[in-house]
Amino acid sequence: MMYLSNKKTIMFITGAFVSHACWKEWIVFFENKGYKIVAPPWLHKNEFAVDLRHAHPNSKIASIQLTDLLDYYTEIIDKLPEKPILIGHSYGGLLTQLLIQKELGYAGICINSIPPSNILYCNFSLCKIVWNTSVFFSSSSKTYLMPFKVWQQLFTNEMTFEEQKESYEALLIPESKLIMRDIFTKTGKIDFKKKHDPLLFISGSQDALIPPSLNYSNFKKYKNLHSITCYKEFQDSNHLSIIQKNWETIAEFIANWLTKIT
Repeated sequence: MMYLSNKKTIMFITGAFVSHACWKEWIVFFENKGYKIVAPPWLHKNEFAVDLRHAHPNSKIASIQLTDLLDYYTEIIDKLPEKPILIGHSYGGLLTQLLIQKELGYAGICINSIPPSNILYCNFSLCKIVWNTSVFFSSSSKTYLMPFKVWQQLFTNEMTFEEQKESYEALLIPESKLIMRDIFTKTGKIDFKKKHDPLLFISGSQDALIPPSLNYSNFKKYKNLHSITCYKEFQDSNHLSIIQKNWETIAEFIANWLTKIT
């Protein structure tokens, strides 16, 4: 396919616990539509998931905090020829919102996004995973490795056991405990009244970690009347919808949305 000169750069931003390999099919999809793609791994995570698990506990990964990731992505964006379209999943959705707030993105797509710290919510699944990775009860110098059972319950529900096992082995990586704590700090705060570049929130009806109600609340908090903020819920989609069988339906919706704002 011939690349179109008016197409922009897309940056994929991975979430916590998941290898950047999750974007493999998405990269091909959007490259075939003429976009230039960058999909950097998180700090200290540029290895296969199995190798990162073998290195657990990993002190370098354990040291990562939200401010580190914001500085890291800011530095990458500053080196690009233009402000990219940001597509973030889960924790990457929160990063996308924060980077848009810093005026570093042309547009932002937040898939099953962890909400900013200044949204009042009480979600058992999200609080449970934060509790499990809490620095208050274990050393913050060591990474947290999510058990397969938790992966099944919160990330890959609605998938077959074979799909759950395959995705766990291919994508699950150790995570920083500090990263999860930082969800609740002022670093993760959004000024919802500030004018911003276009934002699209995508939720999954079967998301056991960030349910649609929480995602919708995040979307509704944005109050600037001069900014584009959109929301779409996909049926039968779980938290790891970017690798589910219907991932291409979500990707096509995003591509169509982008044509309306570019």
